Amino acid sequence: MKIKKTYFILLFLVTQLGFSQDGIPFYSDYLSDNLYLLHPSMAGAAAHNQIRLTARQQWFDQNEAPNLQTLSFNARIGERSGVGAIVFNDQNGYHSQTGGYLTYAHHIMFSRSEADLNQLSFGLSAGIIQSRLDETQFDPNDFDPIIAGIIQSSSYFNIDAGVSYNFLDFSGHFTVKNIIFQNRSIFSEEFENNNQRRYILSAAYAIGRYGSTWAYEPSFLFQFTERTGEQTIDVNFKAYRNMDFGQLWGGLSYRRSFDGAEFLDGTEISDQKLQYVTPIVGINYNNFMFAYTYSYQIGNIKFDSGGFHQITLGYDFLGGRPEPYDCNCPAIN
Repeated sequence: MKIKKTYFILLFLVTQLGFSQDGIPFYSDYLSDNLYLLHPSMAGAAAHNQIRLTARQQWFDQNEAPNLQTLSFNARIGERSGVGAIVFNDQNGYHSQTGGYLTYAHHIMFSRSEADLNQLSFGLSAGIIQSRLDETQFDPNDFDPIIAGIIQSSSYFNIDAGVSYNFLDFSGHFTVKNIIFQNRSIFSEEFENNNQRRYILSAAYAIGRYGSTWAYEPSFLFQFTERTGEQTIDVNFKAYRNMDFGQLWGGLSYRRSFDGAEFLDGTEISDQKLQYVTPIVGINYNNFMFAYTYSYQIGNIKFDSGGFHQITLGYDFLGGRPEPYDCNCPAIN
């Protein structure tokens, strides 16, 4: 019984690392100058157009361990419009997802001059996701009426919508993911979650004068899942150092869930909440960006085979504004 409870809490906590598996899982990749991955309103919001490629791998010595790849693009079109696109591949054991999103964003500038930043943005993303459940390797002798022994798949359409406000050194974002409830029809009704709608609220404030050598950025991100009531919060801190060739930066993120799971610890019943710490380092060289992220889970019940590794590659290309805004605003400049 103890072994079963241990595996249950591992499954529960690991699932929450991505905070639901409907659409793109949420990790800490948004901290790699990749806010558009979470907020459709950030498509074309920056002073430069962006391409971002991420690859995440968990537990290298575990077969069929969770892994995720995303490729995103967003650009400014004209003075007030932005467009974007995301494709992703997410695999977690016998379950996998592939999909893509297209985004349109509208930006309203309230600044008295183009040098200052005072921008309100609205974004809408439409996506198609295919979920697959591979049952071909399940033991046929262990009969279960809901297991067909085939590869089951289901595709569905959904919409994300969000709003962002960037004012000088402050940035705030609110996004609703999976607005439409859809049934994937690959699990039994007992386990089907009908595409949980998620609410994301995040904000950041940069400290330091524009053009100075050092800058600092505390931020937070809060997530809430409507149907299950799951909640998590990220508390982040990043530091930037401007160099002759570009910029060096690094940071630390702490994620904690408000929900937990009980497990048997000897003869006592204990409770554990999801917690993990994520250091991140990055470099901007000319128009290129590279970042490495490592997440480590905290708690008595966890895998001992290592943490979660992620690499982000980025390129900022021509378009958008010819000059950066006169502010210390890493999400935009």
